[in-house]
Amino acid sequence: MDDQTQQSLSNKTFDTTHLVINNHDRTVLRDLASRVAELASRPCEKVKRDLWYRHNALEPTRPLIFCDPEHGWNEIITERDICCSGDMARYWETILRKEIFWGEEMGDDRVVQDTFTVPYIHTESDWGMHETKIGGKDGGSYIWDSPLKSFDDIEKIHFPKITVDYAATEDILSLAKEIFGNILPVRVKGSWWWSLGMTWTLVKLRGLEQIMFDVYDYPEKLKELMNILSMGTLAKLDLLEKNNLLSLNNDGTYVGSGGFGWTAELPGDDFEGKVRTMDMWGFGESQETITFSPEAFAEFIFPYQLPVLERFGLNCYGCCEPLDKRWDSVKKIPRLRRVSVSPWANIRDMAEKLENNYIFSMKPNPAELAVPVVNEERIRKGLREAIGDTRNCITEIIMKDNHTLGGNPLNAVSWCRIALEEADKSR
Repeated sequence: MDDQTQQSLSNKTFDTTHLVINNHDRTVLRDLASRVAELASRPCEKVKRDLWYRHNALEPTRPLIFCDPEHGWNEIITERDICCSGDMARYWETILRKEIFWGEEMGDDRVVQDTFTVPYIHTESDWGMHETKIGGKDGGSYIWDSPLKSFDDIEKIHFPKITVDYAATEDILSLAKEIFGNILPVRVKGSWWWSLGMTWTLVKLRGLEQIMFDVYDYPEKLKELMNILSMGTLAKLDLLEKNNLLSLNNDGTYVGSGGFGWTAELPGDDFEGKVRTMDMWGFGESQETITFSPEAFAEFIFPYQLPVLERFGLNCYGCCEPLDKRWDSVKKIPRLRRVSVSPWANIRDMAEKLENNYIFSMKPNPAELAVPVVNEERIRKGLREAIGDTRNCITEIIMKDNHTLGGNPLNAVSWCRIALEEADKSR
């Protein structure tokens, strides 16, 4: 189960009807789980896993390939494909069908794992105020009305509170073990954040346009707000660590904005069973401040992200924002290992900056897949040039941020085939 799916499940409100899975649905789920177990046992999965271990250790390999269709999954696995009737069963069926598609059809380097993961069921409060969302129906575009109209109200902000429903978590864990236990090992794994960058929270509270004015009109207040977000995030990490709610992500867990966590460098040598942030991969980004100059980023954003990222054993940084102009700040992150290179970054410049000292996490433009039929020649030419430009780097090529596959699920499969062919030629 991917981390974003875990997070959405974690915050669902359950009643007893969700925890009843009828015999038909059980049969469907067990059959699908058996297919996942068979896929996970293939020798090629070990080969892929070993590749990720070497890659994350900065050993030379061919570029590794991963495709996450994201919203494009709605075009790969449709309502017509789901056989179960119950809410929980349909949810789990979708997860298993994704795993099978990755294993049987996608053709990338993602490892099919022989486990089924359930998250902690929990709620997390806001920061004392909450934006009002306008629009966004059925995944469409939206705007929001930010609540922090004046910095005079900054005193109303407080740290979020996490409340874990241990009983609901145990109920779901027991149900999953009952259904999958003799097919796939079942585990509880916390998924408490995607990013620790904090600027998404900043713009929800204050407004995307407003923070650009704040840099000039209220610079000290903007720093005060970022400090509150930083201290609140550190308090959250303390709470999770103290209550043994963290989980290792040194396995097939998706880390950062692309790539997987397979590494022998985590947990730390002094690990005694209780997971600390220092035993994990951390991740920060700041896509929302793309309009900030490198100097403004260095003054208003990065100093408040750094104390959070210092807590982790290995770090990833960046997503869609180009980092070539921010590298002087970002390179100060301790134990930085994976660096995102977005479609809007200067690839050659980033290749010179990263060399073979970091993972070059290349993000091709997802617009290539958002058409009914992909232009294979153009995709191949672009990948070949990019792989050539990064020939001295530790490169991974991550296709993500797909809002559509142009109604054609084979677009993702075709992209993976082309990417692997070009990656193999680079060896």
